[in-house]
Amino acid sequence: MRKGRLLHVRSGLSAEKTLFVRVAIVAVLLMLVVAVFWFDRDGLKDQIDGTVTFPDILYFAMITVTTVGYGDIVPVSHTARLIDAFAVTPIRIFIWFIFLGTAYELVVQRIVEDFRLSRIQKQLNGHIVLCGFGHSGFIAAQETLAKGHPGDRIVVIDESEDRMHLAAEAGLIGLLGDATSEETLVKACVGQAKAVIVSTGRDDTTILVVLTVRHLSTAAKIVASIKQEENIKLANLSGANLVVSPPKIGGYLMADAVETRHATPFLCDLMSAGGRMVLSERRAEPGEIGRTMAEVPAGIVVQVHSHGRDIAFTERDRYVIQPNDLLLIICQPPPAR
Repeated sequence: MRKGRLLHVRSGLSAEKTLFVRVAIVAVLLMLVVAVFWFDRDGLKDQIDGTVTFPDILYFAMITVTTVGYGDIVPVSHTARLIDAFAVTPIRIFIWFIFLGTAYELVVQRIVEDFRLSRIQKQLNGHIVLCGFGHSGFIAAQETLAKGHPGDRIVVIDESEDRMHLAAEAGLIGLLGDATSEETLVKACVGQAKAVIVSTGRDDTTILVVLTVRHLSTAAKIVASIKQEENIKLANLSGANLVVSPPKIGGYLMADAVETRHATPFLCDLMSAGGRMVLSERRAEPGEIGRTMAEVPAGIVVQVHSHGRDIAFTERDRYVIQPNDLLLIICQPPPAR
């Protein structure tokens, strides 16, 4: 499987906080160098006036760390030279690594990432956005891939860098960020998305994501995972097209398994893309129009959605399929590609 891509995988600190932390580290290291030189000032010699003062130590520490070295103050004792070689030199190298790393992260890396993001955004249309890559989100992504949706058209949003690397290994596009943020969702092009799956693990967060997505897109189909039954109505009112409650579904399956042995495995097999039979939803084909549900040769029609009403399986011998009817049908899975 081709490895996916990671976008904007960087520290959770803002640019301002990152810069402040690193400036503080550099300041502490410079103070350490000044302290080392001050306590060993007898090993230094000022070529100008022969006296080494504290301003001289501060000046010498700065030009030593920055590798300028004018030669006006020099270490003359063996101790001073050993200190400069084995204590100050590692600090100097570490400070330069901080400077170079900061320049790369705050300037070069962001320019490169923004360029990569803009290229990917141009290709995103009719894609799927998955908000949350926990256990349920991971399974949803696997099933979506198994149903034939290409991995480079699935954008995963999560705040965990480990999960983003997992998404990339699965061949998906990983976008590190907060799914409740409008800026992050805009980067994921939810306005052009075919569907948005919201599985954050918290009902309040999921509802907030649904509200934000619906604000950005009126066309995208939103599927939300809700744990508490009392929050299902809120998710629907927030703009979700379909709400799935994993605890409720799991409860149904476990209760059914008490009285049956094969029903629950059959239903799980039916829902999985890798099952021996699949449950699919599609428009009625021209050759099926005018036939009853029982006469459809492609599979077993278990329900028909027609002009706002659901036709149950009990009507399979009487109901005649009409144009634009949606068929819920049990059939064989398509051949593997």
